[in-house]
Amino acid sequence: MGQALRRIILSGDARKPAVEAAVADLLPWLRQRAEVVATDLAMDRELEHVEADLAVILGGDGAILSVARRLGRNQIPAIGVNLGKFGFLAEVSPDQFRERFDDILAGRYRLSSRMRLACALWRGGRVAAEHTALNDVVVSRGALSRLVAIGLVVDGMRTTTYNGDGVIVSTPTGSTAHSLSAGGPVVDPELAAMVVTPICPHTLTNRPVVLPGHRTIELHAEATPVDVGLTVDGQVYQQIAAGDHVIVRRAASDLKLIDLGLRTYYDTLREKLHWSGSALHGHC
Repeated sequence: MGQALRRIILSGDARKPAVEAAVADLLPWLRQRAEVVATDLAMDRELEHVEADLAVILGGDGAILSVARRLGRNQIPAIGVNLGKFGFLAEVSPDQFRERFDDILAGRYRLSSRMRLACALWRGGRVAAEHTALNDVVVSRGALSRLVAIGLVVDGMRTTTYNGDGVIVSTPTGSTAHSLSAGGPVVDPELAAMVVTPICPHTLTNRPVVLPGHRTIELHAEATPVDVGLTVDGQVYQQIAAGDHVIVRRAASDLKLIDLGLRTYYDTLREKLHWSGSALHGHC
């Protein structure tokens, strides 16, 4: 059982027709049943200081990534209402949301805690920028198809230098995103872990590494004629100069997703990754 929820943030990119229609349908309905304390319909509002109990997010997984980042340390329970095919994070349909909303208000749900990352870009001995990520932090080459050299330091210990297209540091949630396409493992989201995955490494023995969540990771952009950039959750981009380094560690607060028990994580994996589940009769 979770806590009873009354004060709601409604978030979604209303510039998209499907979201605009869902807002027009759901907003009056929500206001009859709870207190909508804020709307975030341009997906640009800072939400850290909004006093609310629940974030209702219309859209797909990308919308959840954006809201999780803008909630900052104020990680109130969140639920994603998917307006297309269900995603890894946004799994309930508008109809399912309506059917189960009274359960949510009454606290009849469980919370799925999702580890987040905090990253800081250091330049000239000072922090030039700070970000948080739910999926991943990526340091990679720019437009030119040339190798970049990125040094990896773990808890102050020099580990290796990756020569390739870049390096991904992902959470368990992000292990099924960019990291997976680069050959990284699928990591159960209940684990507190970070995955370091090189992108197209020139040295074939450079393999993905799974680290415990308490480690501190440094990525150093070494001298290179190629543009290098920092990308956070595929939504925030910042240029990196030679000599800069990025420090990545576990964020102070996790995302809290409302789980209504409609499907398990492994149900989602089977459908999204097209895994076969028919070999063990009675189990799948």
